[in-house]
Amino acid sequence: MGLVQVRTNTVTSAVASVTLTGIDSDDVYMCAWSNVFCSADDDIGIRVTTSGTPDSDSEYDYASKDLKASGTFGNTTGRVNLDDWDFSAGVGTSGAKSDNGIMYLLNFNNSSEFSFITMENVTNRNDANDDLFGFQGGGVHTVAETNDGISFRCQLGNNFVSGTYTLYRIIWYE
Repeated sequence: MGLVQVRTNTVTSAVASVTLTGIDSDDVYMCAWSNVFCSADDDIGIRVTTSGTPDSDSEYDYASKDLKASGTFGNTTGRVNLDDWDFSAGVGTSGAKSDNGIMYLLNFNNSSEFSFITMENVTNRNDANDDLFGFQGGGVHTVAETNDGISFRCQLGNNFVSGTYTLYRIIWYE
């Protein structure tokens, strides 16, 4: 197994969203992001793209296991018919409150199937480094269409001020 980089975007000044396109085969793709900060405390919304444009329809469903270092684990279930997937736990502006994650993208190039993701991420919910929080979960975009990428946004309308986002195609060696 190997990874082929499809697209990368490193944010160094304020932007409203980050979109990575280039999915053009039936392979599994992986998206990784690190050191993501917003201009104000916010959650990150994730959307599929069709012809390079983020789908803002209300067709996103997801569930996750919430992993809390400072408390009991929890479940996020019954999240259906939303306008994005939200697996973040409160991204901050600096310090320890960055968001980092890995997501696997399945069926994105198949116009007769729903697009699926599995995802894991981690952040600190305060700058004291004592509230580590993560998610392990999955989601589905319940529209049978071809999706060519993934897009990130700050849900409250803030901007991203830093972060590196990279889309890879997973290849299998025989």
